[in-house]
Amino acid sequence: MIRALWTAGTGMIAQQTNIDTISNNLSNVNTVGFKKVRAEFEDLLYQTLRAPGNSALGTPGQLPTGLQVGLGARLAATNRLFSQGSAQQTGNPFDLMVEGDGFFQVQLVDGRIAYTRGGNFKVDGEGRLLDNEGNYVVPEITIPDGSADLSISQDGTITVVLPGENVPTEIGRFELVRFINPAGLLPMGRNLFVQSSSSGEPVIATPGTEGLGTIIQGALEMSNVQIVEEMVNMIVAQRAYDVNSKAVQASDEMLQVANNLRR
Repeated sequence: MIRALWTAGTGMIAQQTNIDTISNNLSNVNTVGFKKVRAEFEDLLYQTLRAPGNSALGTPGQLPTGLQVGLGARLAATNRLFSQGSAQQTGNPFDLMVEGDGFFQVQLVDGRIAYTRGGNFKVDGEGRLLDNEGNYVVPEITIPDGSADLSISQDGTITVVLPGENVPTEIGRFELVRFINPAGLLPMGRNLFVQSSSSGEPVIATPGTEGLGTIIQGALEMSNVQIVEEMVNMIVAQRAYDVNSKAVQASDEMLQVANNLRR
């Protein structure tokens, strides 16, 4: 009976983590470029009381099935899903969206390169393009003072009309990065990811080539969290938590009966 208490307890712990993951998804429903996370579970060890395939006592044959008791569940992984989020038109020339696979690159204070799907960029006092945290876009892009008609094409080419001129001039080009396993990237918060051994090496190329998506100017990729889907997942997790708590209660009541037995 004690085994049932611990087994149901593991189910409650697993569903608590599931609720934590769903809550994080819902809290980031309006975060630009956020990718939802799915909690994945696996069963624990089994206590084998009789192994399948053993010879049956007093018979010439073998046991077709065994006698095993499971010991619960546990969290196996939190898998980040990089499906495309919905597009929101902003009209801001510094708002960029990746349509398809790929990440923007920014340089952190410590010199490392981080990757982001959030394209809500700004410019500093020197005209350099940066993200909300002050990290500069890689490769470095500087908008000349007094320039007009900033245009960023789907292949990342940046053109402006310089003071005193009438024709656009190319001043730089965006590059995008993809990974063979983006789910293996290490999230840092602030819409940033860094490379890990599981993500593989970055593949850097021009937007629209080598499997990379294209850039859309004046739009942002919103979170790929679906509120209705997350609400349904939350209800399922809550009911699973309730059922496991009922198993704990039933086990406790059975123990109470056993403890009250008298000769």
